[in-house]
Amino acid sequence: MFKHLGLLIHYGQCHEGIVRFMYDIPMAQFIINMNASLPASQKFIIHVLDSTHLFVQPNVAEMIRSAIAEFRDQNSYDKPA
Repeated sequence: MFKHLGLLIHYGQCHEGIVRFMYDIPMAQFIINMNASLPASQKFIIHVLDSTHLFVQPNVAEMIRSAIAEFRDQNSYDKPA
């Protein structure tokens, strides 16, 4: 489990070949939208359990983490010195 910028991120193997992600609602929606923008052959969400829990294919776990990190970096405010 990770706590980053006030957002709870938890992931772990549920069953062989499935990874469970738990996010806050905005980050889960970001992942759902990212999945929706891909062609059918590249979609990675296996099942949306509720507004904060997703089952995804294990081969995309790092891609999801990277996309979220990039999104946060782009939407961070750095106070001018």
